[in-house]
Amino acid sequence: MLEKQPEPAAGRAAASEGSPEASLAIQVLPKTASGDEVIRIVDAVIAYIKGTGLNTFVGPFETTVEGSFDQLCEIAREAQLISIREGAGAVSTYMKWAYNPGEGVWSIDKKVSKHHVP
Repeated sequence: MLEKQPEPAAGRAAASEGSPEASLAIQVLPKTASGDEVIRIVDAVIAYIKGTGLNTFVGPFETTVEGSFDQLCEIAREAQLISIREGAGAVSTYMKWAYNPGEGVWSIDKKVSKHHVP
């Protein structure tokens, strides 16, 4: 069970509306004999992440999701379990985190929207 997160330092506002507390980039690599199985399992993990309702960006190497630190910890945990339940004998996962409970982190949109202009 995760402990309650500390309150922001004095003089700093909590993460503002529209500014997520944390961001997680996660790449799940299930160990299977078939490339098609890898894609199927990764797709199951992505479907779970998208199903959380959190802001998500799927890229060619990793999926980025933003929310509270506790939500993202649960997503990281569940990604492993889904991989195994879906048939992977083992799973390697690579993660990058940004966490700022006081001021929030830059959103996915702020970081990438200028590169995806229609």
